[in-house]
Amino acid sequence: MASHDPRRPNVLLILSDDQGHWALGCAGNDEILTPSLDALAESGTRLENFFCTSPVCSPARASLFTGQIPSRHGVHDWLSGGHAGPDGQDFLAGQRLFTDEFADAGYRLGLSGKWHLGANDRPRPGFTHWYAHESGGSAYHDAPMYRHGTREPAAGYLTDVLADDSVDFLNGEAGREEPFYLSLHFTAPHKPWKGQHPPQVERLYADCAFDTCPQEEPHPWQPLVDGVPVGGEADVRAALVGYFASVTAMDTAVGQVLRTLGDLGLTDSTLVVFSSDNGFNCGHHGIWGKGNGTFPQNMYDSSVKVPAIIAQPGRISAGSVRHELLSAYDFAATLLECAGLDAEPFETGPGRSFAPLLLTGRPSQPPPPRPVVVYDEYGPVRMIRTAEWKYVHRYPHGPHELYDLAADPGERVNLVADPAHRERVGDLRRRLDAWFTEHRDPARDGSRLPVTGAGQRAPLDAGRGGADAPDADPLGAFDDPEWQPPHPPFSPS
Repeated sequence: MASHDPRRPNVLLILSDDQGHWALGCAGNDEILTPSLDALAESGTRLENFFCTSPVCSPARASLFTGQIPSRHGVHDWLSGGHAGPDGQDFLAGQRLFTDEFADAGYRLGLSGKWHLGANDRPRPGFTHWYAHESGGSAYHDAPMYRHGTREPAAGYLTDVLADDSVDFLNGEAGREEPFYLSLHFTAPHKPWKGQHPPQVERLYADCAFDTCPQEEPHPWQPLVDGVPVGGEADVRAALVGYFASVTAMDTAVGQVLRTLGDLGLTDSTLVVFSSDNGFNCGHHGIWGKGNGTFPQNMYDSSVKVPAIIAQPGRISAGSVRHELLSAYDFAATLLECAGLDAEPFETGPGRSFAPLLLTGRPSQPPPPRPVVVYDEYGPVRMIRTAEWKYVHRYPHGPHELYDLAADPGERVNLVADPAHRERVGDLRRRLDAWFTEHRDPARDGSRLPVTGAGQRAPLDAGRGGADAPDADPLGAFDDPEWQPPHPPFSPS
């Protein structure tokens, strides 16, 4: 009956879509209703400072599964278009994912939900169950889904459909001897919001003040479409209700899946991980959206920090909150070590397993020291963040940013031009450059690619793309003639 050995656990990865780190009750939000996830956090460990590698979905997801940065795996923006059917391209072709390790270890693999890494209709190696969204987002009813290559639109509210599909997978695996790995990838709380979610859930927020989402003055870099922020909707109040309702509906679906594990007697032998692909702003900093909610793209914590919870009774510390700076490029190695598999193949790049911070019953000596910085990138925009400082570099013209996070956690006062911090800026810039030089693939380096936040249409050609190649936009991967960014709100210098 699946795995009943806690030391060789089944694995359930639950991934939300565009969920800010602030959008959880257990993270301190007293307005949003997330009882299932709050209970999961109480039974396991919540990561207070877990960062995506790029504040947009496809590159962030590619980094989760490969343990590499966008400038090595080559996915630098959300994938525009469906990328399904005979012409669907696999943007991670030839690259090893942590799921390949699970398959080689004898796990049976399933996916239910959003893949958005190309060839979305075709199962990755080792997957015996594949129910995937055609692209990256859609309406929540009649969503375009594929089951093992055959188009099968979802009949009903997609969040519930994905939960039901996952329950079916678990029930089917319970009678087998092999352990299972299940990726449950919700599209919630990605837009659209207004009128998309169960009315009974929306009513829970009818009188909500939404004080946790202050609607600040619009950010001057925020692109507008017909006067509406590109990442938002015209009816702000309805968007807030819909965003919160989508999270709560997802939380209910998570509860259904976790109860199924309990009913099958698999709770103690299943490692459960919950996180999101990237963060999100619902008015924070005057932005609706994530990294591409502004042009040039932003690296605010609300865009790059994501919720993260890891739980397994008896093996993962219960009721714990970790405050170390941790990154999605550490995730693959960590997941493998927590599952009792070899993490080393996913520690050849920047990632390192932080499983010693999570697992109980380890020797009493302190875990190996962790890096005190995390890094992010979005095309030519790069970030280095320590516990006290954040520096954002935009190649080649800027504007660059420096924030004193101890004194200014809201990232309001840009100190980059302050002569008192000239030496600090120089040091952070050198560290940023050296780190990306070490971990990039020159053929896939994004620092000089024309990544605008408008999407990526084709994989990079390893023989032509990247910072060292003469072709500024290999294969036209980032050339979208229908999208014109606003004039930069700054003067190149």
